[in-house]
Amino acid sequence: MRRRSALIGSLAALAAPSVARAEMAVDLELILAVDVSRSIDEVEAELQRRGYVEALTDGRVAEAILSGENRRIALCYIEWAGSHYQAIVIDWSVIDSEAAAHRFADRLAEAPRTSQSWTAIGAALAFAARHFDTSGVTSRRRVIDVSGDGRTNEGPLAELVRDALVAQGIVINGLPVMMNRTNFGRPADLDLDKYYEQNVIGGPGAFLVRAADFHDFGRAVRSKLVREVSHRLSGRSPA
Repeated sequence: MRRRSALIGSLAALAAPSVARAEMAVDLELILAVDVSRSIDEVEAELQRRGYVEALTDGRVAEAILSGENRRIALCYIEWAGSHYQAIVIDWSVIDSEAAAHRFADRLAEAPRTSQSWTAIGAALAFAARHFDTSGVTSRRRVIDVSGDGRTNEGPLAELVRDALVAQGIVINGLPVMMNRTNFGRPADLDLDKYYEQNVIGGPGAFLVRAADFHDFGRAVRSKLVREVSHRLSGRSPA
């Protein structure tokens, strides 16, 4: 019953009217939605955070941002775990130069980290979608970039929330971290990328990029951000 109520509440919130938007135009509104569930240990959490920091300061990412029509994007970084936990780590920031990207990355590097129970991808997507209405900008593209090392095990089903968001014109891309090890006594999930492809990503040009493990995370994030910002449409397939 609680799971059903959470799902109904999430979908009802997604259907609520949007607030008026400001006039500043950007090429992309991008939310980085990052898993901080307890299946990720301290070393892996550090590699994950460092991966985002290094990607955001990579010249190839800055070049992609500056190649757009408006030469800027709006970026927000949130962390999530169970349906009880979604947190805005760095709120909407306009990235219009390498210096702006470095400032965002510096703030991210200094932000405290946490670890929370459960994995609720659906709740994270619903939270992120509602936050687009606070961006203070306009764009033709709204994208949620969700990364994680596990499947939904609590809260609303990811695919139901995904479908509601895609109907609103939101694109969801994925970065599954493939972990070839047991997790809390459960066997390794060797099909996590297939789960993300079938149940998480969606919308025109939606795609996912696999990370082989957290040591490969930085490479995967950089590749994903360049493709995301450049808006290369190539279908729903792993890269």
